[in-house]
Amino acid sequence: MMTAMRFLTTALLIVPVLADDPPGFALWKSGELTQREEALSKKVGRDHSARETLATYGSHRFRLLYRDADGNPEQHDGEIDVVIVHGGEGTLVLGGKMVDPRAGSDAGEHLGTSIEGGERYALGPGDVIHVPAGIPHRFLVPTGKHITYVIVKLPAQ
Repeated sequence: MMTAMRFLTTALLIVPVLADDPPGFALWKSGELTQREEALSKKVGRDHSARETLATYGSHRFRLLYRDADGNPEQHDGEIDVVIVHGGEGTLVLGGKMVDPRAGSDAGEHLGTSIEGGERYALGPGDVIHVPAGIPHRFLVPTGKHITYVIVKLPAQ
């Protein structure tokens, strides 16, 4: 009887470990993001950034972005950005008026040359930001530094 109990207890502990993840589940551990950050740091383009899509789930997507200099101001009329800072440091400029707006590559996206006014928020690892749709924003990075963040793009509703 004792052997049967041990077998049953062991089976109950092991079976959940062997079970498949539910559909749509994803887990990106900090160590994995750090490895991806290192890889992205070697692929920085002319815009001083590198990015990769971690996953796309119909109405929303997860991206990892590495930036080693200031980003262009942007505004998304139909998307909300949720940003989780993984590494480095920077400043978020939020609000104000976008200077020289032009259409971006995605529908409802606008890019500019700068932002007049706006609030500035210092950012570091672990910070979580919600950028509402329709609000100009820009990430600034100190010279010689970088910032890496996961960005979740959600439809504005």
